Amino acid sequence: MTARAWLLLGALFIVAQAGILYLLGQPATCECGFVKVWESAVLSSGNSQHLSDWYSFSHIIHGVIFYALLTYFFPRMPLFARFAFAVGIEVAWEILENTPMVIEHYREQALAQGYVGDSILNSVSDTLMMVGGFILAWRLPAWASVALCILLEVFVMYMIRDGLALNIVGFVYTPEFIASWQSSAQ
Repeated sequence: MTARAWLLLGALFIVAQAGILYLLGQPATCECGFVKVWESAVLSSGNSQHLSDWYSFSHIIHGVIFYALLTYFFPRMPLFARFAFAVGIEVAWEILENTPMVIEHYREQALAQGYVGDSILNSVSDTLMMVGGFILAWRLPAWASVALCILLEVFVMYMIRDGLALNIVGFVYTPEFIASWQSSAQ
């Protein structure tokens, strides 16, 4: 396949993402009636509903991780093929993340008690954030990509007591000390 074909496949994945989220009943945009570029309040009905929020940084990290893993495991695969696979992985996660079962599981965490899933706009924006992370990892030296991921993760943990690592841990099991630490920020 040509680079253009792989890029088209990535775009089709994103279109499919929006369509499937629509079929799952997710709102197109925030039901508040307006769209914000940035939603800073984690414990609000606008979280995961607008264009970007604190969790957007995690999706940039996804892009760096997907680039690194796909490059490591499939070094002969063309860049644009790895790109399309990364988009496909992110889209699959975004769809899974917005299923009733996963939404309900997230609600059990301290910072996601009122979580209703992502708006379609926010979900597609998360995928585009992953694309940005993938492109950064492609263009930056490996050390800079690692430094970027650490910086973003530490920054988000400091600001909201959450982040990609804590989300992964919390998805499996949240130790009481983490739940208490996150709850004390409210």
